[in-house]
Order: sequence, then structure tokens, then C-alpha cells
Amino acid sequence: MAKYKGAWVRQLPSQIRKVGIAKASWYVEWKEPDGTQRCESCGPGASGKKAANRLGDRIRAELLTGQYEVLRTDIAWNRFIDEYTEKVLTNLEATSLREVVRSLKAFGRIVKPKRVSSITANMIDTFSAKRQKEKGRKPGSVVSPATVNKDLRNLRTALNVCREWGYIDDVLKIRFLREPKKLPRYVTPEDFAALYVACGSARLPDDLPFSATEWWRALLVVAQMTGWRIGEIMALRWADVDLELATAITRHRDNKGHRDAKISLHPVVVDHLRGVKSFDEFVFTWHPHRRTLDSVFARIQDAAGIHLTCPDAGDPMHGDCTPACHRYSFHDERRAFATMNAPNMTREALQALMRHQSADTTDRYINMAMQLNPAVESLHVPAILRDDSKTG
Repeated sequence: MAKYKGAWVRQLPSQIRKVGIAKASWYVEWKEPDGTQRCESCGPGASGKKAANRLGDRIRAELLTGQYEVLRTDIAWNRFIDEYTEKVLTNLEATSLREVVRSLKAFGRIVKPKRVSSITANMIDTFSAKRQKEKGRKPGSVVSPATVNKDLRNLRTALNVCREWGYIDDVLKIRFLREPKKLPRYVTPEDFAALYVACGSARLPDDLPFSATEWWRALLVVAQMTGWRIGEIMALRWADVDLELATAITRHRDNKGHRDAKISLHPVVVDHLRGVKSFDEFVFTWHPHRRTLDSVFARIQDAAGIHLTCPDAGDPMHGDCTPACHRYSFHDERRAFATMNAPNMTREALQALMRHQSADTTDRYINMAMQLNPAVESLHVPAILRDDSKTG
């Protein structure tokens, strides 16, 4: 066996025993810079040994000079995740980055692909089947089809990058799970009125030149009448608000769409913002922990006497209910904006105001509004069922 520093040439004992030393192939074996063990067959006989020695010399030289490149068609799965994270995922927000890495590691944990080139359609279907049987975050729950589909979408995006980088020739077809179409929960006008009154029970924030009641009423009005996400609202700065022109700007660094957007404010919103005007940088200054904001909102709902029915009660994937199942979230205010305004706007206008990247998301709210406002009065009624046709 001819040895090299980092690469060596040999015949496998198992092949020698099986076909004899004359017919056994000569292999070059080496370790890549990350420690991955590699080997390549060069054929049997004197010609195979000569080719193996030449390949061994070349690989040894590349390893010594730092010019060695991993064979792109045979990269290890874990190594690809590291490279993908470094070159692509670092451009994402921290939360999105964690979600993508979690999906890819879940795929690696369940089907254990050694190399990218070894991934098959069967592996993907196996992952999908096993993933939806794993435990969910809530006690007694299992992973939802939506979560599995999110993992599959992240996997598909990663495999597309594999193809662009030349690691694979084509992306395998991925079968997504059918997700149940549920009506989105939103803050009804009646509950909003109750919440508005119950803001008088709030005690935080308590370090501003106006009352907590005014602060919370302004926050809920902005959420209800702009459709902004709570993160955008809390990041809103007075420098981006013009009360005279009744406009506000959500900045790309603060919203999910990563783009600046200026919107017009309703006079009711402007009136409430005037009531919380201060010299602070942020419109809604909040010094306690972010989770405390949710806790105070929950107490306001309790004071308003709001106790919702969990829409997922009895669903085996949902698991045990938590207090959050019976209360509104801030995102339900955003859904209220979409649901209540959908009948009066075009699809394109609503999508622009909501800053939905996908029109399908906007369509869900339009469908919701149609169900809340069914055109039953215009339905045909058989003559025998009409009041004017009944003779008593």
C-alpha cells in the first residue's frame, strides 16, 4: 500500500478475497479538510494502480497547498447545511433563520441523509409521514400539517439552492399535506367595544405623561384601523408620523415585507394618537418586557368579560388548551381589519394595505368576509314558500 500525507492508495481486502488480487480495484482514500472520509476507485491491474497513484499525488498536492475543493456532487448533508447557513440564511431575520435551520435539522434527524446526492423522493415522503406523528409544543398535541408543510417548503428551497450550486441535477417532487381550512378568528366589533371600555383597568405603562387607559385605547385603535402587525406598531417612531397630514410610515427594518410603506390615517386614529403625543422616540413607549404587553392585554380581556371558545377544541393535533386559546391575540386585531374591510376594497388594495406577500393569504380574508355577509336575501324562494302565496 502506497501512503501519502492525507491520501493513500490500496486494494480492499474484501475485494481481494472475492475476485483475487489481479481483478481487485485500486482505490484512493483521503480525508477532506473537514475530516470527511472519501475514496475513489481507479480500476484493477497495473493501469488502475498507476491511475490511483496519479490521483493520490494530485489530491495530496491540493491538500498541502490549500487548493482542494470538495466534489460538489457528493457533499455531506451536514456540511451543506453549514454552507447554506453561512452564505444564504444569514441574510434572514434571526427568527426566520432559526425556523429554516430547525426544519433542515428535523429532516436530517428523521431520515439521516449522509450526502445531498443520496436524498430520494422516498426519503422526503418518509420524513413527511414521521414528522406529523411527532409531539407538538402543547401537551398531548402532535405536529400540525401546517408545520410539516413549512418544513417541506424550507427543504424545497434548500434543495433548489443545491441545484443552483451544482450539488444535484434536479429537485425532487415534494408532496405537501392537505391543511384544514379554518375560519380565522378576529376581534368582533362587539368585543372591541368591550375591550375599549375595559382599557380603564390597565395599570401599565405607568411612567408616561398620560394614563395607561389612553395608551391602550390608542394602541387598540391603531391595531384595529391600520391592520399593522404588533411589531410594526411598537416600532413606530414619532419622526415617521405626521398628524397634520394624517400619515404614518412603517419602515423596512420593522415590518415583515422589508419595505417602507406610507399609509393614510383615519381621523379617529389621529385623534387617539394626539392623546398620547410625547417627546419619546417611539409612539408607544413600553419599558417592561415584551411578554408583559401580552399579559396586560389578557387582563384587559378578563376585565371585559371576554372568554372565547377554542376553535381547535377536540382536535387531536391541538392537544390541551391553554389560557391563550380562550383569548384574543394582537394578530386577531389585524385579522379584524382585513375581515371587516374586505367587502369594501378590491383584492389588490387589501393586499397592499395588509402587505401580504401572497394573494392567497388575502383571499382567505375575502372568503371570510363573504361568509360573514352572505347574500341570502337575493336567493330564489320557491313560490309555495313565499308568505304572499300562503292561503292559511
